Amino acid sequence: MTLATEPRRPPRPRPTKRAPGAGRGRRVLDHGAWFLVLPALLPILVLSVGPLLYGIVLAFTDAQSGRTAPTQWIGTLNFQDLLHDTLFWESFRIGLLWAVGVTVPQFLLALGLALLLNQDLRLRWLARALAIIPWAMPEVVVGVMWRLVYNPDAGILNETLRDLGLGDGRDWLSGLATALPAVIVVGVWAGMPQTTVALLAGLQNTPRELHEAAAMDGAGAWRRFRTVTWPAIRPVALAITALNFIWNFNSFALVYVLTNGGPGGRTRLPMLFAYEEAFRYGQFGYAAAMGCVMVAVISVILALHLVGRLRGGEER
Repeated sequence: MTLATEPRRPPRPRPTKRAPGAGRGRRVLDHGAWFLVLPALLPILVLSVGPLLYGIVLAFTDAQSGRTAPTQWIGTLNFQDLLHDTLFWESFRIGLLWAVGVTVPQFLLALGLALLLNQDLRLRWLARALAIIPWAMPEVVVGVMWRLVYNPDAGILNETLRDLGLGDGRDWLSGLATALPAVIVVGVWAGMPQTTVALLAGLQNTPRELHEAAAMDGAGAWRRFRTVTWPAIRPVALAITALNFIWNFNSFALVYVLTNGGPGGRTRLPMLFAYEEAFRYGQFGYAAAMGCVMVAVISVILALHLVGRLRGGEER
């Protein structure tokens, strides 16, 4: 009768002795890495983090321009005034309308253009180069150019409408009903190229074998987009849409050049309102409080976006 013997466990490896000074060398490398990163961190700290912290502190003071008396700490008084400032909340509503009105068409048009530029077309390189021209133009130049397009007397838009017999034209940027839609059109045109480039990069990273396999299974164009293309570019689409919403909500130069917030405040975005309070009326503390509210809103949007991305990663 044979007895079953348990398999012998392999001997544990003996801990190796660390060479003297190994931990010190690693710490030296860590310090060296910090010295390498420091030149990139300094501009961020000086130009971004520093002004942000100063603006937060300024929001709790009564700072004003041209004031001889010392600035005093007033606590949350500026934020209490903001709660009852109907003009600010109206500009906030206009800012949300502007951000959504620009971001949604911007994404849809950029997606269609990216799908088109991803096809094997003749002179595709030229079409791609022309598609990013608006991205290379400064916002001030874009605003001046579109002011000429919308000119009520000799603008290209009104001249085209007259030639087609569709009326005598109108003052698009000065009309109460047309100012915001006209500015939204410019925002979509100016911001579409970077969305197109991001989506096109996502499309080019999608394996062609997946499309070919779906086509061999009898899937049509819409089914291939829904089952193959969209899952591949969904992370890029969510990221660029969130960034576009934040950029559009913080827009300043384009709307400032086009309408300066008019007519009657119909295009006065929150950034324009804060700018007027600070540099036209000299209420630096009050304007800083507006900036803090906008930073809080953007932080909430970013947090929701990150939570959605994390949940999406866990579901996969």
